[in-house]
Amino acid sequence: MRKTRELIAIVAVLILSGSAVVATAQTVKVKNGSPAATPPPEAYCTSTGGEVESRIPVYGTNGPIQSWLSLEGSRDFCQYTSASDGSRIHVLIETLFTTKPTLAALAYYAQVAYSGGGGGSPASYYCTQLGGTDLFGGVNAAGGGWVKLHTTDEVLDACIFPDMSTIDSWGLFYHSAGIIRGIDLSTVLKYANPYPPTKKND
Repeated sequence: MRKTRELIAIVAVLILSGSAVVATAQTVKVKNGSPAATPPPEAYCTSTGGEVESRIPVYGTNGPIQSWLSLEGSRDFCQYTSASDGSRIHVLIETLFTTKPTLAALAYYAQVAYSGGGGGSPASYYCTQLGGTDLFGGVNAAGGGWVKLHTTDEVLDACIFPDMSTIDSWGLFYHSAGIIRGIDLSTVLKYANPYPPTKKND
């Protein structure tokens, strides 16, 4: 009987030891076998020469700052600044980072010619021409945009598409005429240009 108890105790110790060894081996396997963690979108922005800016939507920016109306929410943009001329372009972090097609990226790549029209900001009207919305600029006397105070572009006109992908309206507008502001986004957007190299303005 005593030997039986000792045998049970030894078996129990071996089972527990074996479980610990298996658990340790599995832990090592997970650590060694798992793929390297994907860097967050913000890290990708900075690693490609951009600067992350968190901006809030504000209404009434054509009036004195005391009358501005801050709206709900915020969005993170990646701002690229040209070292040669200081021009800038902003792209929503999610639009920059996704490998899937977005309407904003397709609009940037397509370089559709501006059809003209409108009496306000041509960038806002161009955004509308492409099926996006500028929310505030160009069609609204009170003004508004995505705000980050104490920056060069305190109020950003951003073209937002139905899939919520976003690029700043002026950067999109200038690019339609072949003018690069900030950086050529085709070098940093994770979704590659799907158009043939010979693609011309429509």
